[in-house]
Formats: sequence, C-alpha cells, structure tokens
Amino acid sequence: MLAQDNKLLLIGQVTNLSKIPIRTIRYYESLGLIKSSKRTEGGFRQFSLDVLTRLAFIKRAQNFGLSLEEIGDILQVYDQGQVPCGEIQEKLEQKLLEIDRQIDQLLTLRSEIQGLLSGWKNTAHRQEHTICPNMQNAR
Repeated sequence: MLAQDNKLLLIGQVTNLSKIPIRTIRYYESLGLIKSSKRTEGGFRQFSLDVLTRLAFIKRAQNFGLSLEEIGDILQVYDQGQVPCGEIQEKLEQKLLEIDRQIDQLLTLRSEIQGLLSGWKNTAHRQEHTICPNMQNAR
C-alpha cells in the first residue's frame, strides 16, 4: 500500500520500529548521519530499511560514549564502502584513556573530600571574610 510496498518507511514507522523519536531522527538527518530516500507528494520523508541498521548503530555507539561527530566520521568510512572497525577500535581506545583520566580525577577529588570531612568542625559563630572555615582554611 503506502511506503511498505516500495520497501520504504515513513518517519513514523521508523520511530515505531527503532523507538527513536521523530525529532531525533530529523536531527540525525540534519547532521547527515541518516538520509531519507525520497519524499512523498505530501512532503513526508521516506526511508529505506537500512535506516534501522544505522539508527541501531548510532544508539549503540552513543551507549559507548561516542559523540555524534565521532559516529558521523565512522559512518563516512562505511558510506565509502569500507568496514570501519579500525576507526571504531581507535575511538574506543581513546574513550578508555579518557575514562581512566576521569577515574583518576574523581579518585583524587574523593580523597580530598574525605580528608576535608575527616577534620570537619562545626562552627556556630560567623567569621569575617569567611563563609565556611572548614573549606576555606583547609589545605
């Protein structure tokens, strides 16, 4: 009947199958991550079935912390007919290094907070030019 006969999906059908909101699909299209195949006479976007594979990949890559820009780079390699596994591996290795740096920063912060709290003294009186002496006088 409609788009199904031509193996094309309307944007609402893509949303139902992918569980990705229409607004997000339009945004991905504006970034060039996905492309509509054509439009109906009424101007509605139509997508080929492979859009579902791309959307699933985008969602999975985001779950691993990749940015939409990074995902776009990967999809460009794919669109050129190459398998982008090497690019994905490189980006994930960079992501691991970034996560390790964040963990180190958080552990340092945790240690500093623990040290501050271990010497915490509740002060009832207000001191001039000091909001909280526990924080401001700690070193």
